[in-house]
Amino acid sequence: MSTEIVTQAGPELVEAMERLIPQLSRSAPALTAEQCEALLAQDGVYLFAFRPDSPAGEGPAPILGMLTLATFTIPTGLRAWVEDVVVDAEARGQGAGRQLVEAAVAHAQELGARTVDLTSRPSREAANRLYQRCGFELRETNVYRHSASKS
Repeated sequence: MSTEIVTQAGPELVEAMERLIPQLSRSAPALTAEQCEALLAQDGVYLFAFRPDSPAGEGPAPILGMLTLATFTIPTGLRAWVEDVVVDAEARGQGAGRQLVEAAVAHAQELGARTVDLTSRPSREAANRLYQRCGFELRETNVYRHSASKS
């Protein structure tokens, strides 16, 4: 099992998005090839992919999980956020989520981020346990959202 930073969009990534995004969100559509290219082209945004060791057939092993690491600099330093962690239902419980999170945290530290943040709904119990096993600590904070559609 391995993780990698995806640097090129192609049919394999589009297929993975079509399969994984619905498992992450009921309302978000899968990304098109053009949207995948735009995602990967952003400065400070890194898409991590998880693959099993052996391919199912010819070609590379399929992407069975992904995570986005977003980094940006503000006056107090480099910030890093983990977003959109998803592992294919058939691959859960095999360490994919942990490998993805640990790879993203290590990369953020290499870039100079002192901390890495993420949010997770309390109802996502398995995800919350994973984040705690990976060293994340629950913060006492409020998270606010302003929806553009409500302005």
